[in-house]
Formats: sequence, C-alpha cells, structure tokens
Amino acid sequence: AAHQKLTDLLNNPTVQEQVQGLQAGGFQGWTRMPVLFSQYWWIVVSSIVMGVGVGVLAMPQLAVRFMTVRSDRQLNRAVPVGGIFILMMTGVAFVVGALSNVLFFETTGQIAVAAAGGTDSIIPAFLDSFMPEWFMSVFLVVLLAAGMSTISSQYHAIGTAVGRDLFNTEGKDDKKAMLVSKMGVLAAIVLTIVLAYVLPTIWDGAIAISTGLFFGLCGATFLPMYFGALYIKKMTKAAAISGMMTGFGVTMLWVLFVHSKESVVFKLCQALFGKPTLAPEGTMWQFVDPIVIALTASILVTIIVQLCTKSKFSKEHMDECFEGIGKVA
Repeated sequence: AAHQKLTDLLNNPTVQEQVQGLQAGGFQGWTRMPVLFSQYWWIVVSSIVMGVGVGVLAMPQLAVRFMTVRSDRQLNRAVPVGGIFILMMTGVAFVVGALSNVLFFETTGQIAVAAAGGTDSIIPAFLDSFMPEWFMSVFLVVLLAAGMSTISSQYHAIGTAVGRDLFNTEGKDDKKAMLVSKMGVLAAIVLTIVLAYVLPTIWDGAIAISTGLFFGLCGATFLPMYFGALYIKKMTKAAAISGMMTGFGVTMLWVLFVHSKESVVFKLCQALFGKPTLAPEGTMWQFVDPIVIALTASILVTIIVQLCTKSKFSKEHMDECFEGIGKVA
C-alpha cells in the first residue's frame, strides 16, 4: 500500500510541478527506473549502483578491518551476520528514503527534497518530524558508533600511508616514525573538519556526491590490484602500480574536466578551457561516473603490463606479450 501511494504520487498535479525539472532529466517516478541512458539513468546506474556497489569492495578502511581478522574461521562466522547487515543497511535506507516522499507530502504538501530544503537534509528532517524523541538519542549513538569505527580505520590507513609511503620512515627511529604518522593523522582530522563545514555550502547533495566520488576512486585505484593479488599467480609489481596509477589518474582527470557534478564546483576546467566540462554538448558523458571509465582503463593497463612483465625479456616473451595485447584489444 505504501509503495502504491508512492507510485500514485506522480499523478498529483502539485507533485508534477515540483518534479518538472527532474522529469526533464529522465525521472519517471520513485518506483520506476529513469528513461534508459538519460541523465538520471546514468546517475542511478553508474554513480549509485556501480560507484557505491563496486567501489565499496576496495575501500581502505575495509581492507584494514579485513587484515585484523585472525583466521578464515572468523571470516566464515562473519558471513551470515555481514549478509544480514548489508541487506538491512542498503534495503532499509533506500526504502525509507523513497517512502519519505509520501509522508512529507501527506503532512506538508511537498515532496521530501522540497520539504527538507535540500538533499542532505531529508533524513534529518524525516527523523525530526516522524520519529519519537527517544529514537533520536538511539540514532545518534548508533551513528557515532558507526562513524567512529570507519574513521578509526581510515585514520589508521592515512597515518600508515604518510609514515611509510610519503616519508619512508620504515627502519628508522620508532619515535620519529610514530611522530610523522601522528602528524599525518592530525592533518587528516583538520582537513576532514574543514570539508565537513565547507562542502555543504558549495554542493547540494555533498554527502552523496563525495561518498560516490570516494567509493569510485577506491574501486578504480585498488580493485584491479586486489583482484590480481588474489587470483593472478605471480602478479608483477609493475602491473599493480601501473593499474593503480591509471585508475587514480583517469578518475581525477574525469572528475576535474568531464563529470559535471564535480568539474562545475572545482572550476579548473572553466579556468583552463572556458567551459565547465569538456563533455560534448548534447551527450550524456558529463553524467557518466568516473568509475566506469577509470576502472575499465585500470583493468586494461593492469592486464597489458602484467602480460609484458611476467617473465624476463626474450623474443618468445615479446611475441606472447603482443599476442596478449591483441586478445585484450
């Protein structure tokens, strides 16, 4: 019954006026996919489904958590709980987000984004309007617990990256190495606080956009390397690094110069080329998420470099390399 109300909501003349701009981008209602290959179709499929669904597999904080598991037995025990957790987190969030339009319209006469005043304010407004006061306290505690768990892993990865990768403190004085890592974590905390205040003022939907960007960047940068390490025998260092750098580089180029959600805000493309995006006018390229292009490029580069570097140089190896490149092409 609730979803039927959500479907029928689009037939209301008031709602039609409020979603007129969305319909121009391919929106067909909250219970239907957008028009195939339209603006919102690309946003749903490439940013939400692929960006979040694929990118999550290579997030650094999850890798840190995975490395703290003591044995395969503990992993097997976690699978049923993890499966239920993922179903609840994604299923409940998507259902509540969509159905909030019905509740807001029945109480305020506006759909969720109009009633809340912005995309990022929908769920806070929903909780404040329709949940009991005691639930707000429970929600806040759960939110802080989830945030602290994620943040601790991310800061751990940042500290290690600063201490070992940027300043190469391995094998040096332990106190100095720890100090460098702590300074890296401190800088990350300061930057996080600044972004938390600045991003919502320049981006409508900053939480969703920055989340999708981060997930996609992780997927394009790390996923081919993770997959190769697990399933390719004797994966070479050159292949891993080449794929990683390709994924990162292509993602940043696409973000800064093509994907309009970010390029319009960063303004680098406008400053260099006099237009907000290099995507050809009248095409959907500006709405295609970076992970679609960057992950594809990263996979291809990883495979090609792996084929060309998996053994010592020889005529037979070169013939095999070119044969492999031909197959990939």
